[in-house]
Amino acid sequence: MKKLLRILLLLLSVLGLVGVRVLEDNIFYDPFLAFFRGNYKSGTPPVFNGSSLIASHILRFGLNLLFSAGVIYGLFGSLKKLWQTVLLMAIVFALIFPLYYFSIANEMKLGTLYTFYLRRFVIQPLILLLIIPVFYYLDHQQRQQA
Repeated sequence: MKKLLRILLLLLSVLGLVGVRVLEDNIFYDPFLAFFRGNYKSGTPPVFNGSSLIASHILRFGLNLLFSAGVIYGLFGSLKKLWQTVLLMAIVFALIFPLYYFSIANEMKLGTLYTFYLRRFVIQPLILLLIIPVFYYLDHQQRQQA
């Protein structure tokens, strides 16, 4: 029964991550969505409301964090791995978001591509894609040593 609940949690969490991505235009304030989809060639970044953008990105990060934690717990069933994931994702967000905001507030003078990739780490749960193989590798190593 416990394994079935973890599988259900995993599936719901993956659906949640997909839902955040699919519904991003409708539920988040982000004028840079259209800009990075092709309007970046114009060279003029969009005007944005800073407080709305910050609140929207924090909300999106919170949802991605919640669903990512569900994926990790569903895959590994470990609270330790869950908290490691939460901590790592929070640290990455805390480091990268100010850089991203600085770049867009200064009209991307650091570079459009630089800003684009910073934004990826802010709005997408890319850290999850790095953490899963690490945890599988560590589990594999522990099983070999036992």
